[in-house]
Amino acid sequence: MNISLQNRVPQVFLIIFLAFIWGSSFLMMKRGLIAFSADEMAALRIVIACLSLLPFAIKSIKTLSTKHGKWILVAAFAGNGVPAFLFAYAQTVISSSLSGMLNSLTPLFALLIAVLFFNVTVKPIKIIGVLIGLTGTIALVYTSNSSAIDSNYWYSLLVLGATGCYGLSVNVLKEKLAELDAATITSLSFLTIAPPCLIYLLIATSIIDTIQTPSGLTSLFYILLLAVFGTSLAVVLFNKLIKHTSSVFASSVTYLIPIVAVFWGFIDGEVITWIQLGLFTIIISGVSLVMRSDKPTT
Repeated sequence: MNISLQNRVPQVFLIIFLAFIWGSSFLMMKRGLIAFSADEMAALRIVIACLSLLPFAIKSIKTLSTKHGKWILVAAFAGNGVPAFLFAYAQTVISSSLSGMLNSLTPLFALLIAVLFFNVTVKPIKIIGVLIGLTGTIALVYTSNSSAIDSNYWYSLLVLGATGCYGLSVNVLKEKLAELDAATITSLSFLTIAPPCLIYLLIATSIIDTIQTPSGLTSLFYILLLAVFGTSLAVVLFNKLIKHTSSVFASSVTYLIPIVAVFWGFIDGEVITWIQLGLFTIIISGVSLVMRSDKPTT
């Protein structure tokens, strides 16, 4: 993971790369849900990600300071554990395209949490951006599926909850765990939350039987891709990006994630309306105001 991020060009390139990986993750989740339940898919994703990062965790745990322990725990649950389950349950009802669009709220939550809990000073233009983004999101959720508005509303809130968790996580990574390298943070985070997920899978589910079915093997393949690339690799790179920029700048990757998610959703036959695209544009306009005066550090 020896990537230099000392200037703007590699930072922007990494954001584009992460957007492609995470934008594709929504389709992978959709495929994983064909054979597995939402909780099984989320738990599998966490366990596989932990296994892929285990060498880093074993090496890092010996040098971990006690002062970082509680913040690793917060980053583990807010940045990886809780969102994995919220997104999985949300996509049992809403489309991968809509999930990707709502995920663009992450920079707004990153800013709000930075102001409320980390004493960051905010400019009026950013407050306006937050209000515009939230207005667009409420309208997007409301118009996303008129035939099932109550169901869509509640499941869309799961995605908003996940983006709120991400907003908390990026601030913790920037403000409380800046001394640790990205691989250490990521591997120890997954090592923290993977054991209970593994116990749940082995005791409370019939996952072994499911894997042995044709559809189970196919879904497992997509979950493997999701865990190794969309989770392990992507989170390490994202955590590295945060260390060299600001939490709000790093979370601007969610500008591009919906574009990739909408593209894959369209290829997969999902219906995307002009109203949704218009409201998504409003959300992005609000987020861009939030980001306009934010300058990454090098």
